[in-house]
Amino acid sequence: MFRGIASVTMDSRGRMALPSRFREEAEQRTENRLVATIDTNEQCLLLYSLGDWEEVQRRLEALSNIGTSARLLQRLLIGHATDVEMDAQGRVLIPPMLREYGELEKKIVLMGQTNKLEIWSEQIWRTRREEWLKATRKTAFSDLSDLDGLSV
Repeated sequence: MFRGIASVTMDSRGRMALPSRFREEAEQRTENRLVATIDTNEQCLLLYSLGDWEEVQRRLEALSNIGTSARLLQRLLIGHATDVEMDAQGRVLIPPMLREYGELEKKIVLMGQTNKLEIWSEQIWRTRREEWLKATRKTAFSDLSDLDGLSV
């Protein structure tokens, strides 16, 4: 399970080293085989273990592609999905097209989201984090009945 947040540096070739806690999880899940794709709701990338991605892809493929929304989601997520491998040093090479989408440069942020990692440009992540924090102060999660009894 991926959780937590980490700042990492991307080298000039587009490689980022996964912190040990994320690396160990990736090694256990699929022997270093990962899939990177875009997030359609945010300007970040999603990094899945191969097994978790295959489940996501099965669910996407099961959607009727007659509908415009489902077809668009399939086109964007599956179309951008790229197999990547973690090397012996725990580095993952992010392809240029995906780096461009996420505006990834030297400083990036990894955020664990249970079955995947989000990969953010540090600058974009800081801006979005401030927006999210402001929004939570306004709503105090009042619309999340699922969290009844959970102190957030």
